[in-house]
Amino acid sequence: MTGDTCMTPKLSRRGFTGLAASLPFIGMAKADEGWSAIEKEASGQTVYFNAWAGSPQINDYIFWAGLELKAQHGITLEHVKLSDTAEAVRRVRDEVTAGKADGSADLIWINGENFRTMKRERLLFGPFAEDLPNFALVDVDGKPTTRVDFAEATEGLESPWGMAQLTFFGDFANVEEPPLSMMELLERARVNPGTITYPAPPDFHGTTFLKQVLAETMTDRSMLAVSVTKEEFVEASAPLFGFLDKLHEHLWREGKQFPPTQAQMTQMLADNELLLSLTFNPNEPANLVANGMLPQSTIAWQHDIGTIGNTHFLAIPINARAKAAAQVTANFLLSPKAQGRKANLKIWGDPTVLDLDKLTPADQALFDTTSTPGALLDPAPTIPEPHGSWVPLIEAAWLERYGA
Repeated sequence: MTGDTCMTPKLSRRGFTGLAASLPFIGMAKADEGWSAIEKEASGQTVYFNAWAGSPQINDYIFWAGLELKAQHGITLEHVKLSDTAEAVRRVRDEVTAGKADGSADLIWINGENFRTMKRERLLFGPFAEDLPNFALVDVDGKPTTRVDFAEATEGLESPWGMAQLTFFGDFANVEEPPLSMMELLERARVNPGTITYPAPPDFHGTTFLKQVLAETMTDRSMLAVSVTKEEFVEASAPLFGFLDKLHEHLWREGKQFPPTQAQMTQMLADNELLLSLTFNPNEPANLVANGMLPQSTIAWQHDIGTIGNTHFLAIPINARAKAAAQVTANFLLSPKAQGRKANLKIWGDPTVLDLDKLTPADQALFDTTSTPGALLDPAPTIPEPHGSWVPLIEAAWLERYGA
């Protein structure tokens, strides 16, 4: 869908204007030699970077990073293309069990349950992340998920690489004052019945929507960071389902049917069937505008309280052959140059983990999206993902209550 070109509205927070036993689990290799010694050791090494390969844009970015690392540090970056990160986790586990000290993976793109598994099975080298020179530029205060991965403390065992955060978007012509909380969303649905919905869980975006409602309605949000029993969940989630009962009667098809995916929901927005859609990539609305899928008047926003978000990371297996080069690679990928290119909507559009206030004006300019239609102009705080025990309980309860 396309629309007439107009000035991009300005958004404010309230509206518009085995081996494991013989290798150390903790302790950065050659820490006493300093970073220069690590860079020297890294020169000439090959890093086998195990990373998801489902996107041509991401693959092209990794290829570019390899050219930069070769020119700057003499490192060869080999992209081991994965369809599922669990493949690399299983391979490292098998190698460690077999006592193989020269593993096949030097760096893994990882987060969530895969990280939790490797950490608990002592399959990771480190801590190393917070000793990287460029870690000083990371926004650890504004983006707390750079140190917490799905409620699991990273403890320096993985280096933050990019961000994801629940973001809503729509046409400014229809949502001049976007709802900045779930209660405001409920009121908007009452006034505009049939024009709001969310994807059906267990679709990832639908489950994330439920996590957001839970975070905004529960009395003690600190519970989200810890494991929960079914009995505790029933009590803590009562406000969530009370809210949904009120919301559903005003939704598209009176909440009796839900779009199966976020992509279908976004197409319904493009067809003017809905007022808004949602995404877990804050840059997606701008990308959709650039591709002609949405009008130039598209806007993006997040809730006042913050929205559910997480960080994806880079980790080094305990049996990596090129630990020095893996650290130098992770450090380069945290540099303003690499993060700025990754955040570029025309290249990847992956939000940065850096604190832009810590950067020079020249480096800050690498991240400027203020003139980009559909860009998120006023990011809200990140609400960390709940502990993994919440997700199956949320999905099962939703399906039991509304799935029919």
